[in-house]
Amino acid sequence: MLESLLHFDMELFLEIHRGLSNAFFDWLMPLLRNRYFWAPLYLFIIIFCIRAYKKEGLLIIGVLLLTFAIGDLVASRIIKPHVARIRPCSEPQLASRIIHRVGCGAGKSFPSAHATNHFAIAVFLICIFYDRWKAILPIGIFWAFIISFAQIYVGVHYPIDTMAGAILGIAIGLSTAKLYHKLQQYI
Repeated sequence: MLESLLHFDMELFLEIHRGLSNAFFDWLMPLLRNRYFWAPLYLFIIIFCIRAYKKEGLLIIGVLLLTFAIGDLVASRIIKPHVARIRPCSEPQLASRIIHRVGCGAGKSFPSAHATNHFAIAVFLICIFYDRWKAILPIGIFWAFIISFAQIYVGVHYPIDTMAGAILGIAIGLSTAKLYHKLQQYI
């Protein structure tokens, strides 16, 4: 069963990585997974929260940073070393089929820390702002999804890596949103 799941994962990876290959995605997907590309958005969130919500905004930013830290810690420092799945771009079996769009990285593959962190951040922000701004739900989920999809497209993660990262990120985002709502009463 596990072997057939891993085979399906590899085939789906190749369908995305090679099958969807085109010049536009070759330009766009490396940008979407680059943390510096999103720096203006992160800066906007920080400024917006502080200016619009004052003390509560500082709490939002603090818990948002905690959300990121937990996601990164759990995915990169706890799960990845224990699972130790090789990235597709480092897999000898796929060497002749990989299109090198970005550097492969030395880390392991499962789960995707990009997927974990971005789904955690998106879900946290959705939980905080949904009552005031309904559009954050589709925008936040699409944002986290497209970054996760880019990880597969550029060849550094398998689909299961990003799906597991998304599930983990959703759980972390929901948990830190609950923490935020408990801490909110002390402001």
